[in-house]
Amino acid sequence: MQLIGMMDSPYVRRVAISLHVLGLPFEHRSVSVFRHFDEFAKINPVVKAPTLVDDGGAVLVDSTLILDYLDRKVPAERRLLPEDLATRTFALRVVGFGLAAAEKTVQQVYERELRPAERQHEPWFERVRAQMHAAYGVLEQLVASRGDGWLCADRITQADITAAVAWRFTQYMLPGALDAVRYPALTALSARLEALPEFVATPLE
Repeated sequence: MQLIGMMDSPYVRRVAISLHVLGLPFEHRSVSVFRHFDEFAKINPVVKAPTLVDDGGAVLVDSTLILDYLDRKVPAERRLLPEDLATRTFALRVVGFGLAAAEKTVQQVYERELRPAERQHEPWFERVRAQMHAAYGVLEQLVASRGDGWLCADRITQADITAAVAWRFTQYMLPGALDAVRYPALTALSARLEALPEFVATPLE
């Protein structure tokens, strides 16, 4: 399998980490949707990261759909989204708010770095920033409710991965935007997971 995209994307990184956790061999190709547009278009004409090319040559897009596919390649007891409905629902809540926080981070970065200064709309920027903090506020409560262990089981799941990846991504892209004092549970979760071999093997850069 080939994973196409840059690790500075939270969507690419959560797929890469999940591949490592699941023990699925893959080749990572650091192709940028900005700097290598034409090269990326030859793999996926939509130029969307992450893109996964499976061993049969099928091209898959969207991190959530890719992760669903990867979960089906391993036995149920090893899947990163739990099978039990109640546990799965909690995991999906964490993943959903984590992805929302990452999305609102991306929107802020695009507004500041890609849109010309004279066309930037401050009320829109403030709204998106508030949405990001709202998402992290809910995520902080969900993570704190599970103490210091794994969020959904006696092992790492997609909830742990996505929450930690989103948190680290915002810290990286928006330095100083997140106060560790305001989000102690997320800060602790991130520190613990970023020390894992699967996270170390996929540095955000």
